[in-house]
Amino acid sequence: MVVGTVVVDDGCVLLCRREIEPRRGYWTLPAGFLELGETIEDGARREAWEEARARISLDGVLALYSISRIGQVQVMFRGRFDGPAAFAAGPESQDVALYRWDDIPWDSLAFPSVRWALHAWRAVGDGPLGAPAGNPVEDPRGAHPLAPAGTETAQ
Repeated sequence: MVVGTVVVDDGCVLLCRREIEPRRGYWTLPAGFLELGETIEDGARREAWEEARARISLDGVLALYSISRIGQVQVMFRGRFDGPAAFAAGPESQDVALYRWDDIPWDSLAFPSVRWALHAWRAVGDGPLGAPAGNPVEDPRGAHPLAPAGTETAQ
């Protein structure tokens, strides 16, 4: 199981440039494999620390993805920094940065589920989290079904 967080600060989202394979050099959310005996919440907080040296609080589950072709389930949270935004590259990241929506490096995202989670966050913003988003049905234009109209080219 993979756990991760869309860490939000003042309308920006925290992304990490991967230092490890697969997809070294591409951007991702702070996320990784759950360790034995770890809760999903503790795992998400640990991954944010390991990859981005960020101490975070979790708002709740944003999305659940079932990626059957690789036998993986992903639990993505929405979260915030504990206190002022503080982060730095951990050993598995080349760089970390906060991005506004229009500046997200869409062509350099590591995995489709990163894009899915970002669109799920965009759909709810800072509002209440309802039922978690699930696997999207990709549109032929590449737009996520939760994406606001007119953003299909910003992939």
